[in-house]
Amino acid sequence: MKNKTALLILFLVLLSNSNLLWAQTEPEDIKLNTDKFQEYFYESLKQKGIENYDKAILALEKCLKMEPENATIHFELGKNYLASKDYKNAYSSFEKATKIEPTNKWFWIGMYDVDYATKDFNRGIITIQKLIEFDPRFKEDLASLYMSTSQFDKALELINELNETFGKSERRESYKNQILSQGKYQNVEIANLLEQIKNNPKEESNYISLIYLYSKNNETDKMLETARKLEIAIPTSEWAQLSLFKNYLESNQGEKAVKAMNIALASSKIDSKIKHRILNEFLIFTNKNPHFTADLEKAVGYFDNDPEVNVAKEIGKFYHNKKQWDKAIGYYDKAISKSTETDIETNLLLFQAYAETQQFELLSKKAINMVDLFPTQPQFYYYSGLAYNQLKQFKKAKEILEMGLDYLVDDKTLEINFNIQLGEAFNGLGDVKKKEFYFSKANQLLKK
Repeated sequence: MKNKTALLILFLVLLSNSNLLWAQTEPEDIKLNTDKFQEYFYESLKQKGIENYDKAILALEKCLKMEPENATIHFELGKNYLASKDYKNAYSSFEKATKIEPTNKWFWIGMYDVDYATKDFNRGIITIQKLIEFDPRFKEDLASLYMSTSQFDKALELINELNETFGKSERRESYKNQILSQGKYQNVEIANLLEQIKNNPKEESNYISLIYLYSKNNETDKMLETARKLEIAIPTSEWAQLSLFKNYLESNQGEKAVKAMNIALASSKIDSKIKHRILNEFLIFTNKNPHFTADLEKAVGYFDNDPEVNVAKEIGKFYHNKKQWDKAIGYYDKAISKSTETDIETNLLLFQAYAETQQFELLSKKAINMVDLFPTQPQFYYYSGLAYNQLKQFKKAKEILEMGLDYLVDDKTLEINFNIQLGEAFNGLGDVKKKEFYFSKANQLLKK
């Protein structure tokens, strides 16, 4: 009985060994296949290096026949298809590689490269979300994809998250400005900035962004309230000077207001619209406190290169409306000297101020110069004639006014004034008949 048992065990062992032998390959065959695989693989690398992508693909397909589940071969095929712009096969090859080795991020990057090359940004979003599992820095690309697919709500939320996690970047700020140019997103951003200020009160940029948004919406009170909060949190901030300036004006502390104003106006960080508001408030303050006039003139100098507003002209108009002619003249002169082009409106305002202050000699010279520059503008003929009449140069007045009438069209007020001045000129020349004619014509126009 023991002998039978021993024989049975020996048979099973031999059977087992036989099966193992049948399953194995001769060592020479293993080496041959390995050599062939390496030969094809290195051939593919060589052909890809010299941009013979078709030959590289053929070599890799031979490798794939030997090892169909080799993820690296699928990945290399994807790279060659992508280089030859066969995007469909490229994506398919990278995708097969990810299914074999889903934890290799480079295979997913290959898929994303195809998405990017084909501008299939919606599919790219799916791919990049997988890559974020490997490295959260891929969220930068996700933000760009949201912008490309106009998913601005998601983009804004992600940008704010990245700003908080990694700090702000120039590209993200550009995206954010693009989003916020659409008014419907501004309330979302305002809420975000208020929350950021609450969580991190020492971060100046959040206050500045909030002030900018309030400024765009013309919410001046909220803008100044934010500046006051900034002043408390970061007293050294240039933006805090907005709040300090306002407080100093209200408490009539002129010297301190001037100091805060000059810091704010000199700052490259503060928006020009806000600077204009500062200057306007100081102008009103100076009108009540004339001993600060020199400080106002210095402040105007900060706007010499302002491409949008001729600040000196606007201040001249402020004094003009208050009939403070000498001050108006000073600012009109400054506005004209700083302008690269001749401004008709500023010159006409200046001429009116000259007439009001009876500077007729100066008016006659400047008005006739403007007639030469703008021969079709009747207003300059009028001021020239007015000045000549006042200087008792009646013949010159008559001639220039008659010339100006040829250019007068649909301006009743100016026509009345022309007739009055012509009446004065003929009166000075002793021509009673024509004097009465022009005065009568002026009266008729006044009655209409």
